[in-house]
Amino acid sequence: MRIITGKFKGRLIKMPQGMRPTQDKVRKALFDILGGIEGASFLELFAGSGAVGLEAASQGVKEVVFVENDPTCIKMLKENLSYLSLTAYRLLPIDAFKAVERLAKEKEKFDIVFLDPPYYKDMVPRLRPSTLRRCSVSMVSVAEPSTSLRTTFGRSGSMASRDDESLSKKTLKILSTYDILALDGLIVVQHFKKDNLPDVLGDLVLFKQVRYGDTMLSFYRKEG
Repeated sequence: MRIITGKFKGRLIKMPQGMRPTQDKVRKALFDILGGIEGASFLELFAGSGAVGLEAASQGVKEVVFVENDPTCIKMLKENLSYLSLTAYRLLPIDAFKAVERLAKEKEKFDIVFLDPPYYKDMVPRLRPSTLRRCSVSMVSVAEPSTSLRTTFGRSGSMASRDDESLSKKTLKILSTYDILALDGLIVVQHFKKDNLPDVLGDLVLFKQVRYGDTMLSFYRKEG
């Protein structure tokens, strides 16, 4: 596997070549919309190399939980965390669905849950197979976390079998079943524009959508 490097606020990080990243512009837009997130607990499902979670850490969240089960992604995520001196973190190297179930059993709650599952090939026919793979952040640039943030992190994601539903919708169903979202928390789904997500799913209600090219960000919160 060829390794390329990107800058992380002046520090080089490694990433696998040819894997679909969360685009810089989409990530910036996400955190502009979220606004001040200091002190929040943050869960990143299907974390890849952890670009979004690392950005959250740089903006002052009290905890990040990374969920990723691909061995290549896990290796790269650990290298990025270590290189950035983020030594205290949690990482669940298991399927995202199993991770949500485990977190619910442990009665954990998160203020922000972010997920960016792999896109199906038939949903994005113009994309090369390599772009459907997880794991990379392409030329990521975020602020380094403060010293106080070097004490929390963790947990992992997965791929499910192909059928009529997208991974985004499947994961939302799991999240609506297992109560891991804080009362005033948000779930943010990054997905392909043609992946139509429900307006209401259990007690989760879609309240905002923004589009950036072929990418959508859908925001959910608990009803009431």
